[in-house]
Amino acid sequence: MVLLICCWTFLGISAQELTVKSMTAVGNDLSASKYERKDFAGLACGLVKVQLAAYGAQFEGNVISPVEYKTGEYWVYMTKGAYELRIKHPYFLPLHVNFRDYGISDIDSKATYILTLQIPQVAATMQTQKLTFNYSPANALVLVDSEPHQGNGHLELILPVGSHNYQVVAVGFETAEGSVKLTANQPRTITENLVSVNPMPIQPPVVVQQPISTETSKTNAVSQTESSVVSQSQKETITVGSVSFDMIRVDGGTFQMGATSKQGNDAEKDEKPVHLVTLSSYYIGETEVTQELWEAVMGSNPSTYKGAKHPVEQVSWNDCQDFIRKLNAKTGRQFRLPTEAEWEYAARGGRKSQGYKYSGSNTIYDVAWYNITTNAKGTRDVKTKQANELGLYDMSGNVWEWCEDWYGKEYYSSSSIQSDPKGPSSGSNRVYRGGSWFHFAGLCRVSYRSYGSPGYSNFDLGLRLAL
Repeated sequence: MVLLICCWTFLGISAQELTVKSMTAVGNDLSASKYERKDFAGLACGLVKVQLAAYGAQFEGNVISPVEYKTGEYWVYMTKGAYELRIKHPYFLPLHVNFRDYGISDIDSKATYILTLQIPQVAATMQTQKLTFNYSPANALVLVDSEPHQGNGHLELILPVGSHNYQVVAVGFETAEGSVKLTANQPRTITENLVSVNPMPIQPPVVVQQPISTETSKTNAVSQTESSVVSQSQKETITVGSVSFDMIRVDGGTFQMGATSKQGNDAEKDEKPVHLVTLSSYYIGETEVTQELWEAVMGSNPSTYKGAKHPVEQVSWNDCQDFIRKLNAKTGRQFRLPTEAEWEYAARGGRKSQGYKYSGSNTIYDVAWYNITTNAKGTRDVKTKQANELGLYDMSGNVWEWCEDWYGKEYYSSSSIQSDPKGPSSGSNRVYRGGSWFHFAGLCRVSYRSYGSPGYSNFDLGLRLAL
């Protein structure tokens, strides 16, 4: 299948919003067959031809890298079954296109679609300037305003005039960070040579049990640097056969759910408005369900990227329900999937939240396996990135995690405080959260929402237990 996206753009748009004019199915473009690319499961991709006469666009979704730029046109290969694409460009607000909103159920191999985008009338001219980074080691990651970039010791960016924050990070080296102010009349160059350190094992933070009111919970939160071990009274270990896993207690409280200020311009419409939710205490898995645990319960392993400590994937919501029923029969417990609200509260750090954009940090490199840290080459062992404030791992990245809820906007339509919400009573799609090894940083944010049919499975979609 080929998806053709037509739009017009030019330098000098300031925070303008692209809109979808139309999307129709066509069948006379054979590029996807002639220049075939396969996904990680060996299936032929659909080809999204994005006609955009401006270099520097990024594409997020089930995209099989690399994206090819061909003078005014991007070739974006997408997996069969994909149904959404996020387009980001420095001169426009991010655009999230859900194909199902236009009568296209999903991407199919070797077919053709045309999606036409409209650009609004220019409201202002954005001035830009070049910012150059020279750094070592050459494999370091450069984050500018939390967005990751990679070069080979040298990186040139075109950014809006104004102030920007940056970080240069690499495993085994101290992080360099600072801010720079760009002006219209002079480019800037930053040189950072990172200092090597002896890598220390990363430990999750302590979770201190104490009666904290919802008004003072954030003030009294314990930072990650002040703590190193999860209290045993906050952890319960479960054993199935020879496999053990830990459940972490999440003390109840009230929090702001949705597109809070830290989520920035990345926030989607279905994350708004921010609203208050009160939750009772519950337990949630310290990690995503691993392949060894799934196999201990189910007797088989459906995952594409095999590894005992890797998160299980290629499991549908229905598969997860079968797994949980069998796990409960073996343990005599009442495991379940977390509700969407429980998932987000835990990802934000519960009562100990520091208000991070990602689960445990504003620097995604520290806490998530996503498309840059994995080079889009599959899952990684759980617990190999930094934990969040509650001692939970991989709530940003590695694999998406199914939630119990039907997808809907009920959470986001009430002005009153909601107590232990469970989402819509019915629907056609179930929620999953957290981003994955295959996706860009924006999809790993704690408030980002995605969804799929209960029978949908993919090589980057797994689960985390609740109790």
